[in-house]
Amino acid sequence: MILELTFIFLSASVILFLLRKIAKKIGLVDKPNARKLHQGTVPLVGGISTCIVLTLFLAFRPDLIRYSGLFIFSIMTLTLVGALDDKYDLSVKVRIIVQTLLSLIMMHVTGIELSSLGNLFGTGDLHLGWFGSVVTIFAVIGAINAFNMVDGIDGLLGGLSVVTFGALAFVLNVDSQHGLAYLCVVIIVAMLPYIFMNLGILGRERKIFMGDAGSMMIGFTVIWLLLGSSQVESHSLMRPVTALWLIAVPLMDMAAIMIRRIKRGDSPFKPDREHLHHIFQRLGLSSRQTLLAICTIAVGFAAFGIYGETADISEATMFYTFIATFLIYTTLLSYVWRITSAIRRWRYGQQSSRRDQLRAQSR
Repeated sequence: MILELTFIFLSASVILFLLRKIAKKIGLVDKPNARKLHQGTVPLVGGISTCIVLTLFLAFRPDLIRYSGLFIFSIMTLTLVGALDDKYDLSVKVRIIVQTLLSLIMMHVTGIELSSLGNLFGTGDLHLGWFGSVVTIFAVIGAINAFNMVDGIDGLLGGLSVVTFGALAFVLNVDSQHGLAYLCVVIIVAMLPYIFMNLGILGRERKIFMGDAGSMMIGFTVIWLLLGSSQVESHSLMRPVTALWLIAVPLMDMAAIMIRRIKRGDSPFKPDREHLHHIFQRLGLSSRQTLLAICTIAVGFAAFGIYGETADISEATMFYTFIATFLIYTTLLSYVWRITSAIRRWRYGQQSSRRDQLRAQSR
């Protein structure tokens, strides 16, 4: 296993270096603008590399996941559409149509569908019946776009993905689903070279971004595994409410931002600078500090979800706690400008006070 994971890491590294050169030649790069404050053009190949490594791995180990052929087809399609979006800026409608079609194919071929929400309200299992197909489509589109929207600063998408896949691996391993758990570990290892290069650990000149190709593929992979683990009629590997906690940060951030955009009369897909990472940066945190803070929050949420699953805390308690947390988050977001301004004034006041004290001492 160690040798195999080492080979995957090295393969992903080599593929990334090759794709960087190709991306620069064909113009598959991200350029700075009003919302993107990085310097120079950055190749958008992190997702393509991860998809290639994962596809080659599953071609030799198709037994790790059911319907591996369809899964490979799905992530390759999303990666291709995402790459075209990175290059030509496709319309939102095109992306939604592709995501919807893949959702329908997944349900029809595999039978993976959000048919039960579990005992969310403490009144018995909530079965969706025919409406489950509609909810599944929204769940797939929501997960894909949640991970897409959260990709705003260096390392954040990679960090949150590691948290989610790591938590999934733990839950699946506890339930003796060692094959799926190992697949989650493989995905993490395949992403590590991208994370190192994205953070500039290997040098700023080798910097790369994930791109929509990667965020869409990651979101789809996450929701495939979550649905497959929580919707098995004979024996679900986890309760549906646990899945919410494993992707809590991307999910809450996306939902809160969309609600706010709709209230303003804007498109829910209209980009802005009001995500969680933007808020932390307005508070004065650096990019690395923001990354650490958000990933710590994500680890806390995932750990709480795992604890609730293993300790068998009632689904209703876990669900109402999740809703309460989301309401607190959306409320804080509604007053984010006032809160950040007050905190910055307080910090500035403290800094001014310290400077005055130092001047007094020097005299």
